[in-house]
Amino acid sequence: MAPRAFITGLEGTVISAAERAFLRESNPWGLILFKRNVDNTAQVADLVTEFRAIAGRNDAPVLIDQEGGRVQRLGPPHWPKYPEGAVFKTFYRANKDRGKALSSQITRLIGTDLAVLGIDVDCLPVADLPVPGADSVIGDRAYGDTVVEVVDLARAAAGGLMAAGVLPVLKHIPGHGRATADSHMALPVVTADRATLERTDFATFRALADLPLAMTAHVVFTAYDAKLPATTSRTMIDQVIRGFIGYGNLLMSDDVSMQALSGTIGERTAAAIAAGCDVALHCNGKMDEMREVAANSPPLGGEALRRAEKALARRRKPEPFDVAAARADLAQLMMSREQQVARA
Repeated sequence: MAPRAFITGLEGTVISAAERAFLRESNPWGLILFKRNVDNTAQVADLVTEFRAIAGRNDAPVLIDQEGGRVQRLGPPHWPKYPEGAVFKTFYRANKDRGKALSSQITRLIGTDLAVLGIDVDCLPVADLPVPGADSVIGDRAYGDTVVEVVDLARAAAGGLMAAGVLPVLKHIPGHGRATADSHMALPVVTADRATLERTDFATFRALADLPLAMTAHVVFTAYDAKLPATTSRTMIDQVIRGFIGYGNLLMSDDVSMQALSGTIGERTAAAIAAGCDVALHCNGKMDEMREVAANSPPLGGEALRRAEKALARRRKPEPFDVAAARADLAQLMMSREQQVARA
């Protein structure tokens, strides 16, 4: 039986009896983990294994947001701290090859952490291009301030993950960097004209359109659709994401429980799927909402199923890697970063 077109969260560090029943009945395509689901390495690995056993699919994807900096679900004492994306632009500006190599190496380490646990999808890289005056929700998560910087460093980061056997998720397509509100809390509205958007915000995603999975932005772009955010706008998905950007791989929504979206959770889910998202993402682990999402998510079929299968087929075995040397470089980088912050 084909899985349903949604990714679910869970409430805690173990799968409850109610959640086991829900997973069996609803058959979500994948699972996403958050800090509330994390205690230690053995516990996370066991949770991942149990989810796949319940799903009856050894290839069922398990996702996490492990960017580094502010967005890091796995952390000390069991996992190291990682730097935010903006750190790499300093090295890139001094030496492009060094900056790209460091971006790749650090995400390779992140991927190594995840692969050991059975987590095979990381919601990274952030390809949003920040602009002055925008909300800080992206801020130092961005790799640079120009299209070239973001593309080069995001490409390197995605390559590092894939070399570790972990799939990257390109976010937040077609761009969250210009938004003047945090879509977790409110609906951002971008009024820039089409020419500006195509030259800047959309350009980073166009250059990375071959990546296997992408996550939408809950952002209104009035030049295309004055009312609906990209996640629920057929116009934005057809004309911009599938059209101008040329993204032909699996498209998932950002979290449908975020406050940028309106309507019930079920209505949000249905709207995202109707607009052209292949899969809806629901993160908070609240059972009443999970049931609504499941009820409004169809079985994966047609092009959505083809894209899902194509994405998972791009997973590969980890390549040889000197983990000890990379961890030493990471420790030195984090020490240097902390010293810079202390001096500031």
